[in-house]
Amino acid sequence: MREWLQHAAMKTADWFVAGIPQPVPTLDALRNCKIIAHRGEHDNLSVMENTFPAFERARASGVWGIECDIRWTADLVPVISHDPSGERLFGPPDLLRTLSFAQVQAQLPLIPSLADLVSQYGGNTHLMLEIKSEHYPQPAQQKQILRDQLSALVPGRDYHFLALDPGLFEKVDFVPRETCFPVSQLNAARLSKACLDMEFGGLTGHFLLLSNRLKRRHTAAGQRIGTGFISSRNCLFRELNRGVEWIFSNDAVKLQAILNRHLKGRD
Repeated sequence: MREWLQHAAMKTADWFVAGIPQPVPTLDALRNCKIIAHRGEHDNLSVMENTFPAFERARASGVWGIECDIRWTADLVPVISHDPSGERLFGPPDLLRTLSFAQVQAQLPLIPSLADLVSQYGGNTHLMLEIKSEHYPQPAQQKQILRDQLSALVPGRDYHFLALDPGLFEKVDFVPRETCFPVSQLNAARLSKACLDMEFGGLTGHFLLLSNRLKRRHTAAGQRIGTGFISSRNCLFRELNRGVEWIFSNDAVKLQAILNRHLKGRD
């Protein structure tokens, strides 16, 4: 229910802003725009979130990046899933951390491993990897596993880490701090201060909560702002016109098509 309410609220906010006309952004703003498919391009009916079909739809449409979530199996295999179990999307209620990776493959075959994600998309699609708050039974070993599986990629160039709780970035302290971006909800002011104090790469969150004043503070500190969840032309242009480059969306393919139309013939 909470997930549905959040989705409805985001749609309502975008619907409101979609009705406010926006000028076409400058060519530089259009060129610098980096659209990120939130959990891939999915509808959770024919294409499920955080699965290869969802990621492939985004990549095939030229979307710059994909956002996805890291969970762990009982035998310490990092897998891609927003929820701690597959119940909401696939039915089985068992927590992923209670299943071996072999059991996950058997019961929830659409859930990919991080290793397979990196093999398929690392270096050709930017990865926004969200660290989830869950039990870490072997934190040092799990940190080394993540480090090893991402070793072929360059942090900042090929991937960034996201987290709702900045304390979770201790799990990935093998990357520079500027690779890490807290995700704000209703705590944008508090997380903004934490970002500046701890010298993270910047802040992400809903476009209505990350104000121009807040954005100017982070820009002055050399940090980046990423906003979501945009799904309309006017909302996209609003963000580009105020200097936001990272655009998180559940409708990334649609936004990429809008971007491509306005870039066509101008390069």
